[in-house]
Amino acid sequence: MADRGCPLEAAAPLPAEVLESLAELELELSEGDITQKGYEKKRAKLLARYIPLIQGVDPCLQTENRIPGPLLTAAKPQKSRATNSRDERFRSDVHTEAVQAALAKYKERKMPMPSKRRSALVHSSVETYTPPDTSSASEDEGSLRRPGRLTSALLQSHSGIEPWLDRVIQGSSTSSSASSTSSPPGGRPAAAPSASTALAGLTAHTHIDLHSAPPDVTTGLVGHSPYERPQMASVRGIPRGHGRNVLETADGVPVNSRVSSKIQQLLNTLKRPKRPPLKEFFVDDFEELLEVQQPDPNQPKPEGDQMAVLKGEPLSVGTSGPLSLLAALQLWGTTQPKAPCLTALDTAGKATCTLTYGKLWSRSLKLAYTLLNKLTNKSEPLLNPGDRVALVFPNSDPVMFMVAFYGCLLAELVPVPIEVPLTRKDAGSQQVGFLLGSCGVTLALTTDACQKGLPKAPTGEVATFKGWPPLAWLVIDGKHLTKPPKDWYPLAQDTGSRTAYIEYKTSKEGSTVGVTVSHSSLLAQCQALTQACGYTEAETLTNVLDFKRDAGLWHGVLTSVMNRMHVISIPYALMKVNPLSWIQKVCSYKAQAALVKSRDMHWSLLAQRGQRDVCLSSLRMLIVADGANPWSISSCDAFLNVFQSRGLRPEVICPCASSPEALTVAIRRPPDLGGPPPRKAVLSMNGLSYGVIRVDTEERLSVLTVQDVGQVMPGASVCVVKVDGVPYLCKTDEIGEICVNSIATGTAYYGLLGITKNIFETIPVTADGVPVSDQPFTRTGLLGFIGPDNLVFVVGKLDGLMVVGVRRHNADDVVATALAVEPMKFVYRGRIAVFSVTVLHDDRIVLVAEQRPDASEEDSFQWMSRVLQAIDSIHQVGVYCLALVPANTLPKAPLGGIHISETKQRFLEGTLHPCNVLMCPHTCVTNLPKPRQKQPEVGPASMIVGNLVAGKRIAQASGRELAHLEDSDQARKFLFLADVLQWRAHTTPDHPLFLLLNAKGTVTSTATCIQLHKRAERVAAALMEKGRLDAGDHVALVYPPGVDLIAAFYGCLYCGCVPVTVRPPHPQNLGTTLPTVKMIVEVSKSACVLSTQAITRLLKSKEAAAAVDVRTWPTILDTDDIPKKKVASIFRPPSPDVLAYLDFSVSTTGILAGVKMSHAATSALCRSIKLQCELYPSRQIAICLDPYCGLGFALWCLCSVYSGHQSVLVPPLELESNVSLWLSAVSQYKARVTFCSYSVMEMCTKGLGAQTSALRMKGVNLSCVRTCMVVAEERPRISLTQSFSKLFKDLGLPARAVSTTFGCRVNVAICLQPNRLGKLAEQGTTGPDPTTVYVDMRALRHDRVRLVERGSPHSLPLMESGKILPGVKVIIAHTETKGPLGDSHLGEIWVSSPHNATGYYTVYGEEALHADHFSARLSFGDTQTIWARTGYLGFLRRTELTDASGERHDALYVVGSLDETLELRGMRYHPIDIETSVIRAHRSIAECAVFTWTNLLVVVVELDGLEQDALDLVALVTNVVLEEHYLVVGVVVIVDPGVIPINSRGEKQRMHLRDGFLADQLDPIYVAYNM
Repeated sequence: MADRGCPLEAAAPLPAEVLESLAELELELSEGDITQKGYEKKRAKLLARYIPLIQGVDPCLQTENRIPGPLLTAAKPQKSRATNSRDERFRSDVHTEAVQAALAKYKERKMPMPSKRRSALVHSSVETYTPPDTSSASEDEGSLRRPGRLTSALLQSHSGIEPWLDRVIQGSSTSSSASSTSSPPGGRPAAAPSASTALAGLTAHTHIDLHSAPPDVTTGLVGHSPYERPQMASVRGIPRGHGRNVLETADGVPVNSRVSSKIQQLLNTLKRPKRPPLKEFFVDDFEELLEVQQPDPNQPKPEGDQMAVLKGEPLSVGTSGPLSLLAALQLWGTTQPKAPCLTALDTAGKATCTLTYGKLWSRSLKLAYTLLNKLTNKSEPLLNPGDRVALVFPNSDPVMFMVAFYGCLLAELVPVPIEVPLTRKDAGSQQVGFLLGSCGVTLALTTDACQKGLPKAPTGEVATFKGWPPLAWLVIDGKHLTKPPKDWYPLAQDTGSRTAYIEYKTSKEGSTVGVTVSHSSLLAQCQALTQACGYTEAETLTNVLDFKRDAGLWHGVLTSVMNRMHVISIPYALMKVNPLSWIQKVCSYKAQAALVKSRDMHWSLLAQRGQRDVCLSSLRMLIVADGANPWSISSCDAFLNVFQSRGLRPEVICPCASSPEALTVAIRRPPDLGGPPPRKAVLSMNGLSYGVIRVDTEERLSVLTVQDVGQVMPGASVCVVKVDGVPYLCKTDEIGEICVNSIATGTAYYGLLGITKNIFETIPVTADGVPVSDQPFTRTGLLGFIGPDNLVFVVGKLDGLMVVGVRRHNADDVVATALAVEPMKFVYRGRIAVFSVTVLHDDRIVLVAEQRPDASEEDSFQWMSRVLQAIDSIHQVGVYCLALVPANTLPKAPLGGIHISETKQRFLEGTLHPCNVLMCPHTCVTNLPKPRQKQPEVGPASMIVGNLVAGKRIAQASGRELAHLEDSDQARKFLFLADVLQWRAHTTPDHPLFLLLNAKGTVTSTATCIQLHKRAERVAAALMEKGRLDAGDHVALVYPPGVDLIAAFYGCLYCGCVPVTVRPPHPQNLGTTLPTVKMIVEVSKSACVLSTQAITRLLKSKEAAAAVDVRTWPTILDTDDIPKKKVASIFRPPSPDVLAYLDFSVSTTGILAGVKMSHAATSALCRSIKLQCELYPSRQIAICLDPYCGLGFALWCLCSVYSGHQSVLVPPLELESNVSLWLSAVSQYKARVTFCSYSVMEMCTKGLGAQTSALRMKGVNLSCVRTCMVVAEERPRISLTQSFSKLFKDLGLPARAVSTTFGCRVNVAICLQPNRLGKLAEQGTTGPDPTTVYVDMRALRHDRVRLVERGSPHSLPLMESGKILPGVKVIIAHTETKGPLGDSHLGEIWVSSPHNATGYYTVYGEEALHADHFSARLSFGDTQTIWARTGYLGFLRRTELTDASGERHDALYVVGSLDETLELRGMRYHPIDIETSVIRAHRSIAECAVFTWTNLLVVVVELDGLEQDALDLVALVTNVVLEEHYLVVGVVVIVDPGVIPINSRGEKQRMHLRDGFLADQLDPIYVAYNM
């Protein structure tokens, strides 16, 4: 047992406890509690110690490398930056242990890995060799190639075994039913010593039970379609060459096991609901209400007392100090001119320039003088006091920045420091431009070097950046400035409430605002920092931060001048080259203070090995500017551990908290400045998510350890208020937003009065609503609480807050959890963005990380699935989307880090271009409406009574009466089409009936009445003599579109045979088209095939033999060279009810259905069309349709002979080489009536969009057209018909010309919009224009019709399908009760007419089916009339318009085919509605089709763009379907353009697509399985 499939001969006998564990594992596997992969992994771990070195791998490496060993303490020196396994700044040992423990708790739940086409793997590395099966299967644990895994050892040690197991064995999930039956009786697994039996066992355990339909994971309801059409002969053939790999799925579709096994795995991940179901409430199934998450009664609630306002020590303004900042500058500049003020370093760490106080003063004066006196605009000064000026300086040039800043202050101008725009499309650059514009900035100051580096316009000027106002650029290097006169001195007022400078701030949404800081705030801030930090004259400060804003500006540019300090400024570029540089400078300059971020401490930790000579004993304060980041504590602790031995005293580390609005909020003071000892808090993550402080004691897993950020600033008061709504004071154990009242805060957002009031003028109130102070407080945007010793604790930022349901999560916390899943190998540290997007009225968490180029697909996917599990376990929240992008592609913030709002924007716009995506909508979206419960239906009788009571008429309509319209003699004379043709050949022999055009627009063949008659006679003679056929035999006509086909049709009628028109196979695509031809020939029981010479050769060719059995064709007659012979007598059918022809067509659901048309029905059809369209021998009509089935066949072959009009035939295939052929023909022959299909209309719209003027030049004029009818068996495509009308209006196409028709299998012509300007119009009897109504799409899902206004949300436009034909009656019946429905009620369209087909023609002779579809009767009301069921949902609506007879017009609206509808969540969806939403989601989506598979919605989209952009679509598709249809997409498949099969009518063949997907024949670019 223990040595299952592993050679353990050489190993020592296993200890009893190991044997016992192995037995338990075997049992778990046999009972389906663990996957094969998990079993192998755990087993390998158990045996690792006892198996001798496998292929030279050290035994200590054989254990799974993800299980944490004893965690490294921070004190141990790390090897180098690259190998360090965790990011210190986001690290706490507790947290990492927690994540590892959380992951260990998860059973290895198999997640299906996305399939990606190799060409889309631009980013995958060369080294990772993939097994022969190119589309990687679903190992979420890496493939077999990793050394040290027992499976690979096992496979390598037995060279006879195929090294790459079939994916069916390896990738499929364990079906519990299969595994439970495969364990031997008694429950003790039998030993399986040899490798071959191990593999056999493996196959047994991974058998997929696909023969029974998988469980419905989405609804819990079992829905049966009421309208079940049994499968007729299905066209879906088993793909050749698959042999035994083909499995039968639930509905008999052959599938390749790989796709279905992935879907099975997906189902396995969804089977168990993640969270308890939400509270249910009653919902009228008319309204789909989103679930509102009810508060959990057990959630923690704050229990403390209401907090009091915390006051800081008074601000003691020393009498000796300068009265203002500029006074200080003047004092030091004149009395201590040689004192160093600022030292700038280059990237080598050498001091490039030391600015003295004398230089700073003189240069600032020089700049102020130049700004005030030398810049003029038409003799007026360009700048006035108070004007805003942009400061554009690189991070490496603090000296010039300082001169510019103080020069502006001296000139009474307001500096607005911004980042240097490097390119015209910098992340956030447009927002900065908006800020500059709103501040009215017209001048930018910069340095010579910087100005040269800016992007230039062709004129040589600095380019105008997107969204920026026009700026004048002033270079402030010395040579460009003018020296002021000796006695000149600016009269700068730098006290009071006037604005001193504006600091920019980027909000969570990405908008940039300017925070104004007044002169008095500036002074108070400098004094408060001096007091809090104990700064004294001539101290040295090392500054690593950005000196243009935030703490870097306050300490390193402002407070330092106040106290005549010397600042050593360390540029970001130097830190990147030498992370230790700041420590070396502290050491060499004996600096008393240093200003850093936790990132800088972390970097220096990684680089400090081998640096023996650093000493930090001079430091009295190490200010950690982002101490408010909850994860800074680990950096501080680790840094102290390492550098305590180098003279760093523990009390020196001083975290602080600040915000752009409130400036410095709190800072920790060293004990010599009166600070209390530092504190830490270990808080429960669950409590935090409810905004409550709970010190975590039991569950050490999900905790957050935070450190204090010190005391309140001198002269400030602080309180904590509720985040939302009225600013009530929080309780002492409640998290809220920290608010500050102080003279040292910002004063406003520049130019934004509304939000300024909310942020800068908040009045906190007590629970009773009493204001706590008459002074306004400023909201800091920091979330936290006041802890013991009045210390301030910060747990996060408002900007990083994500509210999911009722709980709050902090983006930084989620990042930290992701980083604890040992990601060093797969993703870059510090390159992770976490943000939330709103989908379906709730925040959804998105995590984006940069993937290392050497990470393999499988490793990355595995890391992603582990991250999901860790976040789910620790934060109890699901991640909606996890995306990995290639290295260096996320938008960067100016000083490293990621620009979050820009990343979010790209995600939402679909321009992020990820290389890996994992969506988990099933677990995150918990507020979907409840699945609809089917109510017991109201009986048909009650329905009628209800309609009567409500004053609604029964929905019934009919075309004009045939009896009033026509002489019955003629109807009798024209009963058989063969007779009509003979009569026409006799009376008008030379009247032209047909003209066939080729792609060049030239006439290739014509037929007059006599020519057609004679050709038909020749065919009839050949059939009787060569084919030896009898009357009633079936003949297949396999012809290209043309006159030959028509002649062969009438030839069959002349000899009493029954013709069957069949589309010829495509020579380039015989494999898929020929089997359909063969199937129609077989199903129709054709005794003979008539065809042309070329097609006859093709049917018997070698290529054909590869696709079908060519020996079983019936007789094939080639009609190209038959002799001119007459028939002795032309056959006359004994009765009009005799079969005239068979009409075969493949439905959109992939079912081949043949219908029988009798002679009576055929002539009735022609008569109806003739009357509706006013067709006479003098008319010419143009037809661009396929002539093989339905109305296309009737118009092409029957109507011209019946009505005598001339038909100009344009084969749609010819449009592929000449798109304008059809429209040119219509114009050339001045056709008043023309017919086309949607695919033809789409071709013209897409192909001729830009060519209308060229066509006009060629003389194409469509003003002759009265009616252009689209022949369709679907809902009218309004957007296509409208765009066609608009586009060709330029060519004279009348606005009202385009209309639609409707027909189906049981009746090929139910509606046709009549010719509106013919003879009937002159008599005033034309019908009204087709009407359009707007219905509520949500009501439609519940089988209801609710009319809404145009443009209302969820509205769907429906156009009337044309006018009902003469002699046709239509009624709307309930799909289940078969009772009649009222006006504007949705039901199945039933039709009664003399030209209904008489039944299906199939091999099986399904009589019951025939009865149901062709001879249905209503269950109540008029139960005598025989109706045919169309299989289409629709409704009738009486309009305000009147028809020819003066009656109110009844409009018929077709909604969609019942066979096509998707039953999901108890509702009925029409695929076209979901597809329309998806196509709108992104410009790269060319086409889309949806279908369901085991209750999962599968969306296939065609990508019209680069393959690298494919993965952008996954999230957008999922979002749009959730938002608009409340459905969770199960699988997103991205394919090349043209993959979605479309039939000749332009309808999508969704079932063919589904079969292709399941048989893995689509060659997708990417398949995403949404968890």
